[in-house]
Amino acid sequence: MKLQPRQQLLEVWEAAARTSYRDGIWTWGGRDGSNSISDAEQLLCFMYPASELPGFRLDTPDDTSDDVLASLSGLGDAVEIPKLLLKVLGQYLRTYTAEDGRPIFSGGSYFQTAEEDAKITPEQLQLDVVDSLSMSVTLALGALGFLKVFRQSVRREAIRREIRELEDLASSRLSAAMVGLLRSFTVNAFDPGSSQGHALMRSVNQTGAPQRRVLEDLRRELRPVRAGLRDLTIGSGSQVDLDNENLLFECGWTWGIVKDAPDIVTPLNIGPQPKGVAADTPFLYFTVNALVGIGDLFSERTRVLGLLNDDQLTLAQAIQRRWDLTQLYWRTIAMFGRGTWPLEDIPWKTTDEKESEYYSLGVTAMVVQSLVNNRAADIDLGRVAGVLEELAVRARIIRRAVPGDPPVLMHSPGVPVSLRGSELLGPDLTWVVSDFAITLLKRTIWAASIAQNTRPRERLLALADQIWRHIALRRCANGAARGLWDQPANVFTDIEVIHEEPSWYFSERVVEFLVSAAQASGDSPLRSPQLVELATQMLSEAEHLLDQELVTRPLVAGQTIQPKLRSIQASLQRARAILSDKPATSQALINDALLSLERLAAARDSASEAI
Repeated sequence: MKLQPRQQLLEVWEAAARTSYRDGIWTWGGRDGSNSISDAEQLLCFMYPASELPGFRLDTPDDTSDDVLASLSGLGDAVEIPKLLLKVLGQYLRTYTAEDGRPIFSGGSYFQTAEEDAKITPEQLQLDVVDSLSMSVTLALGALGFLKVFRQSVRREAIRREIRELEDLASSRLSAAMVGLLRSFTVNAFDPGSSQGHALMRSVNQTGAPQRRVLEDLRRELRPVRAGLRDLTIGSGSQVDLDNENLLFECGWTWGIVKDAPDIVTPLNIGPQPKGVAADTPFLYFTVNALVGIGDLFSERTRVLGLLNDDQLTLAQAIQRRWDLTQLYWRTIAMFGRGTWPLEDIPWKTTDEKESEYYSLGVTAMVVQSLVNNRAADIDLGRVAGVLEELAVRARIIRRAVPGDPPVLMHSPGVPVSLRGSELLGPDLTWVVSDFAITLLKRTIWAASIAQNTRPRERLLALADQIWRHIALRRCANGAARGLWDQPANVFTDIEVIHEEPSWYFSERVVEFLVSAAQASGDSPLRSPQLVELATQMLSEAEHLLDQELVTRPLVAGQTIQPKLRSIQASLQRARAILSDKPATSQALINDALLSLERLAAARDSASEAI
């Protein structure tokens, strides 16, 4: 990619530091106000790169890079920066812990009402939401890793005592978030003859085949998922009777704690478990976000640092089972059949008869995540690339929008999601999502990272470049949000609203993408089997010619030809060592060696003719 992720991340850090730390005081809240999600997103703009990228570490003052210190100079020096993060983490963890010890995962100011004049009740503002649960998993793991390493650099007992207290708070928040995710998972079973059944069958039957045959094939494909869901023993979703093979079903996460969800029996100290009101049906948006946060539970960093205790590992195993089954379910539905995939029939229609390109993006995100985990074949990846390209066109990201273009509404104000069940405590609540562009970019770079062939990889990277140019134009240029996101009015003339404060919701997702791009750039380049074969043949010829030269001109001390032949010999040895991993580079070394050998041969022939 033409993108320079390290430089871009440093620029984001500089802007985030300037925006967050004003006149020596940490300023919470962006354009949407302060809540458990927005404040976590603000912190993750710093914590996530520091956790995932070795070159951005802040927990070991002696190892902090000079360019990192320059970008965060507004927060202090190598010693003061981790101390400030320690202080800010403490503020967050204590603010969102109730008096009874229960961590708070409320949506707060992110909640909106379906009716403009309706007033959200205090009870609704305190409702737990899956976005906060998922984000808290990522933040708590990042905080625990930071604290564990930073403690080794601290000698003052007061700071070490603060670290121990924050470790307890972060661990409790992580435990409560995992319990919340278990209680917000849902399985929705329905009859094939119901409206939901008709909607699902319409999606999967892309060839117009007889319904009975399609239904039988679908049931057979979903048997592993059905069997796995029947084995669930704790959390919501475990009470659904899936023994009736005639029923269809869907699984995933709803928007909050499921109504009447049973408490999770655990020895972990998480305080009282709140009652739920969320509808017992999966939501695509919240399912995707849950899967992203849950993935951090199984990361290499989590395992290496031992961030989970035994009781948390028990919860993580239960969550991982749901994670695996959910990905398998949606991948099966999205890629069902031998002809056109349901995923390729854009826009995606949900079982409650709602359709949008955003729902297609949600399903595509789960398919890409599944392909990443399973290292899918490039033929599947090529078809997914086609869907990503089509979504980029339809959302007017790589095509120009015209006045009055409906797709612009996906970017601003965004796609409203009705939070069914919230009406039990007040007016109908909605959740507005406006991260289409950056989510599309994240999935594109994920897909590119697993390509095994240069052609689909280049196709996906070219698309990522185009999407990034769009997103870069949406960066705020003035005010407190300067250098951060999101200003969609910069690219869409229909949008008149100009924001002064940053959207931590959008900016944090940009940071996630930049971290993914930086990680992808550290991978080994793709190797072409054809290049390996060609390099092997060239190396064979070059080594044979070198042997001839060594016979003709033996390496006798004092000969002027000796250093040249030794240099050629060293180049060919290096070429053989890297041939499998970097065949093109190997070829370049072999080419230089062949040219040098040809010059020696030509010089020898000229000398012979002169005699």
